[in-house]
Amino acid sequence: MKNFWILLVFLCSSLVFSQKAMQGQILDYDTSVPIAFANITYNNKTFSSNWEGKFSIEIQENSKPILFTYKGYYDKNYYQTVGIKFLLIKMVSNKSLKAKEIFSGNQVNSILKKVIEGKQKNQPEKALSSFEYKNYEYLLVSANPDSICKKIDTVLKKSFFRRKKIKIDSSNFKFKRFSEKQHIYQTEKVNLIQYNHRGTKETVLASRMAGFKKPLYEYLGLNLVSYSLYENKFDILGVSIHNPISNYGRKLYVFKIIDTVTVQGRPAYRIYFQPKKLNSNRLRGLLYIDTESNALCKAFFRIYGIANINALYTFNYLKENALWFPEKRKFVVVKGNNTEDLNILGNTIRFNSGLEGISKDATDQIYIKLESTPFDIKINREVLFKNPAIKILVPESSMSKPNSYWLNFQKDSIDVRKIPTYVSLDSLSESEKIEHKIVLGRKIFNGYYPINKIDFDLKSIIKYNDYEGFRLGIGGVTNNKLSEKYKISGYIAYAFKDNKIKYGITPSYLLNKETNTWASASYMDDLKEIGQIEFAIESKRFKIYDPRPINISTFYNYKTFSAFLESKYIAKTDIYFGIAKSEINPLFDYKFLANNQEYLNFNTTNLQFAIQWNPYSDYMQTSSGRLEIDKKYPKISFQFTKSFADIMGSDFDFTKIDLRLIQEIPFLSGQTSSITLQGGLAIGDVPLTHLYSIAPNNLNKDSMLKRITFAGKNSFETMYFNEFFSSKYFSFQAKHTFNRVKFISKVNPLISVVTRIAMGTIDKPQQHIGLEYKTLEKGFFESGVEANSIYKGLGLTFFFRYGPYGLPKLEDNLALKISYVLDLGF
Repeated sequence: MKNFWILLVFLCSSLVFSQKAMQGQILDYDTSVPIAFANITYNNKTFSSNWEGKFSIEIQENSKPILFTYKGYYDKNYYQTVGIKFLLIKMVSNKSLKAKEIFSGNQVNSILKKVIEGKQKNQPEKALSSFEYKNYEYLLVSANPDSICKKIDTVLKKSFFRRKKIKIDSSNFKFKRFSEKQHIYQTEKVNLIQYNHRGTKETVLASRMAGFKKPLYEYLGLNLVSYSLYENKFDILGVSIHNPISNYGRKLYVFKIIDTVTVQGRPAYRIYFQPKKLNSNRLRGLLYIDTESNALCKAFFRIYGIANINALYTFNYLKENALWFPEKRKFVVVKGNNTEDLNILGNTIRFNSGLEGISKDATDQIYIKLESTPFDIKINREVLFKNPAIKILVPESSMSKPNSYWLNFQKDSIDVRKIPTYVSLDSLSESEKIEHKIVLGRKIFNGYYPINKIDFDLKSIIKYNDYEGFRLGIGGVTNNKLSEKYKISGYIAYAFKDNKIKYGITPSYLLNKETNTWASASYMDDLKEIGQIEFAIESKRFKIYDPRPINISTFYNYKTFSAFLESKYIAKTDIYFGIAKSEINPLFDYKFLANNQEYLNFNTTNLQFAIQWNPYSDYMQTSSGRLEIDKKYPKISFQFTKSFADIMGSDFDFTKIDLRLIQEIPFLSGQTSSITLQGGLAIGDVPLTHLYSIAPNNLNKDSMLKRITFAGKNSFETMYFNEFFSSKYFSFQAKHTFNRVKFISKVNPLISVVTRIAMGTIDKPQQHIGLEYKTLEKGFFESGVEANSIYKGLGLTFFFRYGPYGLPKLEDNLALKISYVLDLGF
């Protein structure tokens, strides 16, 4: 019996030493993106990695190498290394960069075609006449304390006198203790989702946000992951993604049938998809397709990049409707391959680069998690709601639900860190006045600093241009501490070069809070640049100064009384309607010939209508008014101006029509492209002051170094001031901005390439006497590079002028400018 036990121990030990379990992962050599379902052959047996490229294998001593194969990559052999517990395999593509593509098989293409053709019967928004459901959404920023090392490190440093100094680093230990007690951040929301033939509406029923007495409207409007997976594009983290189950998606992705599984008792294909270009970081994932209805019944999505994004969608099969309806969505973000900090609600979370290994920095363990669960689902019942163009409705009552309300949404396993998070962050908000800081930050971002009942205008403090010299002033507007029904804005300034006082005052009355409708009157005595293109409805981002007018010397004085109405009455639009009487005095050598006489100064009476339409932006209706919560493009602006002769002393009759379209395209990589198309038409007796000079920004001086000034925004940097004037014009501007380039510490420029084109003509040139200018019939062209925010907001731009209006001397076609971007940190 004793010999039997000795034999058994010997056999078991031999088995343990001859066979070892090894974990591993297969990555693309260029991108470190996992290679899903790669073939692994070992000891004449073949199996596959999972969709994360991970695998597990039992290693035997003195056996053959492991062979890794995948279509589009060179085969990889691995010879065993004793003691290795985790194996990282990097495979190299066997195709050139231009031909680095793989393609779907015929069978899976046939299945995807049926999925696309079946959208009408499988997408709830198309298959159902109406539906509504409530949705509980919980977002948290947290860390797993078990994954954080509690070791207290010692750091050896040398002092100025070369003495050794030991510093204790307990940050990981403190972070671990913090994470054991509470989450870093959390917010909850309950909303009602309604759909009928007019569209989809969301009504917030309840919300609470750790650290805030009232949740911030901007965060209530966040839609981190789209609800529907059948649209041609859906959003992940605010970036538009091509859907793999769209016609265009099939051109971007390759599909592979993995196997057939069962979902809620129904057979389903499990299909893996990835970008056709092997080195691409686009969307990857698994689709579960019902084999009978060709409907989507489950989906995993993953993006590798700045952050690694994981999304899981599950659906519930409704037998009575023969339809898969959304059941739950789960969204997780962990560290990716970025090297910059990721900012979340004013706190900085550091995600270090690389997919391999784990940094010593405890904040590497931070993750963002969003769970969204529908309940109280009602199908094909009468659903009524008002104004479908308003995406989200936030009643005031939704922001003050008691704690007992939220107990209904506790999970079976109580999260012991949840309540302490609210208590701790609420105390932090109270002690550090976080809410006040955010409100203050908002106002400063828009150019105001609040003191009691007045928001002082930071833009009015100091200005400079070639005509006025330095200009000092003070301005502001009353805030809702004084009144929510009316406000008074105004400013007064003194310019030292022309020794003149400029001022303006505008009282306003709120006609409708819901639509942000204000009626205003105004009187101003000030200066304007000649030929300036202005839209009455213009988004005004704060700048301490506008650098472009520094070198402008041709202005006109205007004394204007106006009455106007501003409103968001029509959904997705901003509307302006006003009438103005102006006395115009050109402050340069100029005569205007009209009505058989010469005018050195003149009067105008103008009627103006302006509208900006944002067709794809999403709006939220709150008790404080209507907010644009998701700014999307294009944005289209239209303006009509009519001047009437012989009305209130007006001298001329003319008409101006202005149109602008702005399109911005964000990429998942963080890069952006933008296009601006703009045009104007002026008909009748239009003085030079009111024609179009198309934003020139170059000095007429001999050398390029003497012409170095500040760059403007969307200015023609190589076009000289007053060089061209037009009564009809068209301009095109294209810009692409790359990710920040890292050279050395604190030198991380934002590089953009820009091209600008302008064309125009002028009617009745004989009317304008005194100022020499040219026209733009042949077309003006310039291209350049912007290196913005090289160091502490300062940057450089370089532009080159070419084409029909290129100048004979090469140096005259070049423009070097200084740019400055003010980062307020909000």
